[in-house]
This record gives sequence, structure tokens and C-alpha cells, in this order.
Amino acid sequence: MDMRESRLGIAVCRPWDRGEEKREGVISGVQIPSLEALYRPLRSWYRFCQQEGKLQDPRHCQLPFASKSLQIDHETTPFASPSFFPSKFSISPSIRTMEFESNNIAEESNNNHGWQKVTYPKKQRKNPAKQQQQQPTKVSSNGSSISAVDNVFTSIEKKSEERRKLIEAERLANSAMYDPAPPTRSSKKNNYSDYDDSDEEDVANGVADNGVAEEKKTKPKKVKKPKVTVPEAAAKIDAAELASFLSDVTASFETQQDIQMMRFADYFGRAFASVSASQFPWVKLLRESAVAKVADNPVSHIPEAVYKTSVDWINNRSLEALGSFVLWSLDSIIADFASQQGNAKGSKKVAQKPSSKSQVGIFVALAMVLRRKPDALITALPSLRETSKYQGQDKLPIIVWMVAQASHGDLAVGLYSWSHLILPIVGGKSGSNPQTRDLILQLVERILSAPKARTILVNAAVRKGERLMPPFALELLLKVTFPSSSTRVKATERFEAVYPTLKEVALAGSPGSKAMKQVSQQIMTVSLKAAGEGIPELSQEASGIFVWCLNQNPDSYKQWEKVYEDNLEASVVILRRLAGQWKDVSIKHSSLDTLSDTLRSFKTKNERALTDGDGKEALYKEADKYCKVLVGRLSRGWGCVKGMGLILIVVGLAIAFTPPTTLESLDFTKIPSMLNVEYYST
Repeated sequence: MDMRESRLGIAVCRPWDRGEEKREGVISGVQIPSLEALYRPLRSWYRFCQQEGKLQDPRHCQLPFASKSLQIDHETTPFASPSFFPSKFSISPSIRTMEFESNNIAEESNNNHGWQKVTYPKKQRKNPAKQQQQQPTKVSSNGSSISAVDNVFTSIEKKSEERRKLIEAERLANSAMYDPAPPTRSSKKNNYSDYDDSDEEDVANGVADNGVAEEKKTKPKKVKKPKVTVPEAAAKIDAAELASFLSDVTASFETQQDIQMMRFADYFGRAFASVSASQFPWVKLLRESAVAKVADNPVSHIPEAVYKTSVDWINNRSLEALGSFVLWSLDSIIADFASQQGNAKGSKKVAQKPSSKSQVGIFVALAMVLRRKPDALITALPSLRETSKYQGQDKLPIIVWMVAQASHGDLAVGLYSWSHLILPIVGGKSGSNPQTRDLILQLVERILSAPKARTILVNAAVRKGERLMPPFALELLLKVTFPSSSTRVKATERFEAVYPTLKEVALAGSPGSKAMKQVSQQIMTVSLKAAGEGIPELSQEASGIFVWCLNQNPDSYKQWEKVYEDNLEASVVILRRLAGQWKDVSIKHSSLDTLSDTLRSFKTKNERALTDGDGKEALYKEADKYCKVLVGRLSRGWGCVKGMGLILIVVGLAIAFTPPTTLESLDFTKIPSMLNVEYYST
């Protein structure tokens, strides 16, 4: 027997074969023993209708026992075949359903003789006659006509139901992520049966669906949180609460100052957690704003009471803990910077994410530490110089901001950090970048523009045994200040403006001291090298520094003798300067005897080189010329001094033995002309 699925009410069951065990079915949620229990009252009711003569339309009948509406597809159920009914009961192939309803039979029989025609207008609208005519039909084994579409209808419906459930489950899962309200399902989508209980239920469902649609359309938009600026968040910080917090932290982590500093930063992180990245775009600020503008941001927004409470507490922390905190804070800032750079490279347009709670707070905490204890930056300098993650042009704005904070507390620390950490960038690959040079110059210009900056820096030229402007910094400064005419840039004029003060700081110190003698030897080597570069302006400036070194340390002459032949071009420049400015040199130099010995040594080397033909005859000849001039001036100078001494002695004796009357008649103004003393002059 051909096994086909049939639909009874809302449940689907399968008919049984004659040789198979009968199965139970479910009709409208009511369990019955078997389908045979349905067919017996149906046949009995048919016979009753025949006896009463009320069987007018055999296609529809009404069962008094049915408590709920029952829909049966006669073409797919066993009782639809003629074998279940008497021969007089014929079922047309066009009959689709038989509906059983529980009504008062007595009242209905008075009007329609116990029969009621059941119609289903909604189904007629869904299935127009034109579509029914186009559906192919075939004849089943029991002789009834079955539509080819209906023959596979139930299996298609089953697969469709499964797909619908999967789609619905995915939709509910996705909706749960964005809409906390449970989604309302439409009755039209859920009702996959061709048979509905009543038109009134459909209308009610339609109204419900429209209500849901209206509710979705009029769903209120999410209320945007008000934007909080840095000043607004800073104004809410309570100094008393902060003092209590710091007191508790100090007591809880008495021996762990590193943790104390992290908790200190965390407090300000929570205070500024509501500040979005758009209100404090620190990367953009540091890159595009002037150093003078960002140097006080964001710490300038902190209330005075909060600032004082914080710096007083910071003052009691050790330099080691503060130095570690500086590096820890910088790591956090660089990590946030790297994440922003990664997002920018990964997509063309990146939505600006909210700043983490610690970023604004870390900038505030770090600024207060560097301003109150600038030496913390000096402690961190070795790591900043040697660790690659802190280096690079992209990190320069952050480092400049940090040095600006330290210089606010101590100008000497600011210049020391600038000369040891930032100025060396000029000699690197990125030193030629205009933006890099601009940042470097902005920082040093800010330091030197502070009130009494020159006096403070010159007096503090040596700080704890280290110079603010070491010799290597002076060498870099000479190169960028006095380049060749073809390589001059806009930044050159700005370097020329700050050079005099920086040079004074580099050469400042106690004359004749041991430390100054050591520094003068280092500077002499730097200036000797610069003097031989062949750049007129640079050679002129470097030779002047070299002469200054000779006056600071007499041992510099011996060092010059050792490197004379290897730096012949630079030596010629220095000898020319000595000969041209001999008047000033002779007054300032206290060791002219040592200079005379050095010049005679140079003459000997020049003569030997000219005799051997070293290939640098022109330079040796020029050097020998200046050596002879300087030696002659030194010899005449000392001869005049000795001669004047003898003359003064003779004149003194003559005056002693001359009568007073004769002295009154003498004209002392003519004595110099009588002696014909010739003073040396340049």
C-alpha cells in the first residue's frame, strides 16, 4: 500500500497498511486510540442521516461528538475511500476537506435540516481557480483523483518547516544580541497550514502583526551619553577624597612604592574614564600642535588643591620608584599609540574608539611626577637611549612632551635631557626631516625662553659631575649651526639664534680646575676636527674654540703637537687665527713660553716635511709661514720687555744722582722719543 502522510488538525500522522499494526494519532491536541475510533461514529452518523432523510449534500456533514474543529484531507486518509462508507455515499474527487464542529444540532436542524455548508473564503483567495486548473492530477490506487502537487505536499512542508525553524532560531539569536525585547512572531508566518480555525482569528492575528510592526517602527533611539571634557572631569576630583585614598594606599603598600604609583595613576584613570578620545586626541595634539601649547595639557586643568595634594605625596617617593613609574607610564602610552596606528593601517576609515580609563589619567599623573621630581627623567634616560621601542620619529612627540614637563620643574634637567636624548637625533637618519628639527628646536627654544634661563643654565653648567652640554652635543650643534652654504635650511637660522647661549653653557666652568682641564681636552679634539672640515664659517668658529682650549689647559699644546701632522689643514686654520688676533691672544694667554716651544716644534716638522716631499708642500709652507711670524712676534715681544727693564733701571739711577735743579729743567715727555722705544703692535 502506498504510504502517504495525511494531516489531521494540526498533527501529522501516517495511515497504516492492512498488515501493519495500527498506530495512534493526535487530532487537535486530543489523543485518540486509533483512526478506527474516528471512522465508526462517522459511518453511524451517515446511516442516521439516511434514515432521517436529511442527507442532502453527502460532501459535508456535522458530527455532534466533535469537541473541537477537525480538518481531514480525504485524499490522503483511509476513510476517504468508498470502502469505509456505504455504496450510496460517493465522495467527489474535488472534495478537499470535511469540517466537524461542536454545535447545537437541534437548533441547526430546524433551519437547514441538520446540514450546514462550510466555506473557507480565505483559502479560496489563496488558491484561485486558475491555479487549481493548472495543477496536474493522477489517479491513486483506490480510484480517487490526487493532485500531483498535493502528492508531495507534506514532505515539502516538512522540509520547509525544518528550514523555517533553523532560520527563525538564527534570527532570534541575532536579535537577542541587539534587542533585549523578545521578538514577536507573526501568526501568518507561523501558520503553514492551508486551513485556519476561523476568520476572526486571522483578523486578530493581523491586528497583532500590525501592532508589532508599528512598535518596531516607533522604537525609540538610544540616548547618547553627554560628552565630558577634560576640564569638566578634572573639576569633579575632590582633594580630600584624593588625600584619603593616597593615605590608604601608602598604608596598604608601605614597602611597595611601585604599586603605590600605579594606584596613584589608577585613581586619575577612573576620574577621567568618562572622557572620550575625541575630547583628548593626544596623538593628534602632540603631532600637530606647538610644544608651547601642549606642554601644559592636560595637567593645567587639574585644580590647584588636587595638584598640591598630589605633588606633596609624590615628593615622598623614591627616585627609583618614580623612574620605574616614568617607564611604566611611557609603555602604556606607547601601547595605546601602537593600537591606534594598527587600526589606522588596517582600514581606510577607523571609528575613533573611546580612550581607555587610564590614558588621560596617565598623562596627568606622569606630568605631575616629572614636574615635581624632574630627576626621575634623568633616572630613566639610559633606558630611553638604549631601548629601541622608545626610539623613532613617531615616538619623538611623546619624548618632547616629557622633557617639557621636566623642564617646567628644573630648566637644567630639561636642557640636560635635550642635549643627551633629543639633540643626537639630528645626527641620525631622521635628523634631516623638517618636522623632526622643528620639534627639537621648539623644545630648546621653550627652555631658553624661560625667565633668567641663561643665568640659571650657565651657573648649573655642571650638574652632579655631568655637563648640561657635553662635548659631543657641542659637536652636533656646530654642524647644524654652521653648515655649508649649499645645505642651509630654514632651521639653520633658528639654530644660529640659540647657539651663543648653548655654547656659553658648553664652555662654562671653573678655569684651571681639574674637571675643566679634562673637558677642554675633549672639546679641543672636537674643535680641531671641525676646523678641518673646509667650511669657512665652521672653521672660523671651531678655531676660536680651539684657542680657548689652549688657554684653559697648558697640556693642550702637547696634545696639539701629537696630532699636528694628522690635522695639518685644521692646524693651518688655527695658526692663521693666532697670527691674525695676536693682540688678544697675547693678553689672554698666560703660557706664552709653552706656545713658543710648540711653534718651534712645528717649524722643525714643517722643514722636515718640505725636505722629504710629503705631498702636502703647500700646506706645510703656509703653516711654516705663520709659525715664523708668531715666533718672531714672541721673540720681539720678550726682547722689548727686557730692554725696557734695563732702560728703566738706568733712568732710575740717573734720576737718583741728578741735582734737583737739573730735574726741574728736564722735559720727561721727550724721553720715549729719545729712547726711540718701539712697541710691538699688530
